[in-house]
Amino acid sequence: MPSITGSAFSVMAIVACSCLDPMSHFHIRPLNELLHIIFPAICCHCGRPLVGDEFELCTHCLSQLPWTHHATSSYNDVEERFIGRVPCQAAASLLYFHQGGVAQSIVHQIKYYDNLRLARQFGQLLAKELVASNRFSDIDCLVPVPLHPRRKLQRGYNQSELLCKAMSPVLGKPVVANNLIRKRYTSSQTHKNRQDRMDNMKGVFAVKHPELFEGKHILLVDDIITTGATTENCYHALSDIPNLRISIASLAATMA
Repeated sequence: MPSITGSAFSVMAIVACSCLDPMSHFHIRPLNELLHIIFPAICCHCGRPLVGDEFELCTHCLSQLPWTHHATSSYNDVEERFIGRVPCQAAASLLYFHQGGVAQSIVHQIKYYDNLRLARQFGQLLAKELVASNRFSDIDCLVPVPLHPRRKLQRGYNQSELLCKAMSPVLGKPVVANNLIRKRYTSSQTHKNRQDRMDNMKGVFAVKHPELFEGKHILLVDDIITTGATTENCYHALSDIPNLRISIASLAATMA
């Protein structure tokens, strides 16, 4: 069983910090403690009641997080799956995604349940990994993989944009969310094989104002990378922009 890594301790450190000022926290804490007694918070993965400073994930599930350590490693398995497909400067994912694993619970909480706290925590952790690696130091902006307006209206948010907003202050770079767009509504990629995913995504993306990305190094951000079909088709929409460089980051990635 893997031990809690430095990254896991980083999660716990973020959890321990409150967004409230000290006096507000002092006044609201008794009410929070009462609510936790009546409606105890549970781990978003295993369902065990959270205790002490545990937040969203229990200590045991934190210890099971499958960190990739991609950020410091060039030619990692995410970069390798884009060779010959997307000429990216660098690529990294924070966690490995396994069916039924902790990373799946985190991705699903952010993607389907609007869990802003997890998006903020893990977006910050991803950004810190990128900063520490120095391989992403010259990016100009963060660009979330877009949702079709219809799906964004249904869901109420774009999970990749949530991650970008959490990453932006750490990286010190702006989020450009409305230039790369999804112009065609597509069915879910979840149960499709690689070829079906590619067929499903052809011609989906477009750029409204290509000149905004001319000569820029953008960080394309998604929640999860599987076959890379979505990322590859984003690149096709961007590929004619002069002197554009692309790097890629995601919260999670399946094993190659």
